[in-house]
Amino acid sequence: MTNDVAALEREIEQARDRLTDTLDQLLYRVHPKTIVSREVTTLKSHFVDLDTGAPRTDNILKVAAGVAGFVVLFAVVRKIARD
Repeated sequence: MTNDVAALEREIEQARDRLTDTLDQLLYRVHPKTIVSREVTTLKSHFVDLDTGAPRTDNILKVAAGVAGFVVLFAVVRKIARD
């Protein structure tokens, strides 16, 4: 009987330790600085190869073309609205 109680107490302590580790991991993941860092890394990896540091020109050109297209569209719409 005492052996069973001791084993049960060990299991409860182990479960408590695992729960503490899980909570620590969750707190780290939802911390605002961690979220910002993760998102910056994701965005950066879209434009720069993280392994080599080389720029990903194909993605950069796509974004530049999109911005240029938006500017032209905005200018055309504004000119039409003036007339």
